[in-house]
Amino acid sequence: MSASYDNSAWFYDKLSRLVYGRALVEAQVFLLQFIPPQSHVLIAGGGTGWILDEITKLQSSGLQITYVEVAPKMMVLSKKRNIGDNKVVFFTNPIEDVVLPADFDVVITPFLFDNFSEETLKKVFSHINAALKPGGLWLNADFQLGGKWWQQFLLKSMFGFFRLICNIEASQLPDIKKEFMKYGYTAVKQETFFGEFVVAEMYEKSN
Repeated sequence: MSASYDNSAWFYDKLSRLVYGRALVEAQVFLLQFIPPQSHVLIAGGGTGWILDEITKLQSSGLQITYVEVAPKMMVLSKKRNIGDNKVVFFTNPIEDVVLPADFDVVITPFLFDNFSEETLKKVFSHINAALKPGGLWLNADFQLGGKWWQQFLLKSMFGFFRLICNIEASQLPDIKKEFMKYGYTAVKQETFFGEFVVAEMYEKSN
């Protein structure tokens, strides 16, 4: 049985704000300012879709967005969002199953990789990497461990909850930075939130 966030669609955003305040939102919003005008954008794991509202606030037109979210109930919420005059194509599939053209200027992965085992991470990362143009930007937000005891506690609690409710396969954070290094990405920007437990990073793909 594969993971599904359908079981949490109705409370997912409220729960994240209860636990993390606005940290998860702020980490993603921080990254959106770096989307160049007229970009072809891939959003992998869009959740309830509020990120589309935030993108529209910054750029109400000119963007071509491919929006991928595996959970049908999350997708229903996503399709109700304000997209302005941007063009959005929706896919309710696992990102690794979506056939993607190799012409994206920007990739956004908001808290996507913490769902995966190391093995799945490598497969998904390779698939997304192939879709991003040389010189393209990869905007990634996720959790990281910085040696504070409460981070490990919170992380274990989070994984335990979502393994039970949504059947995710991960039980620990995969080594995301290792994948970026392996594929020759350059870290350009970084900002941390929630006591450095949440990190937002912009990477540039080598030409």
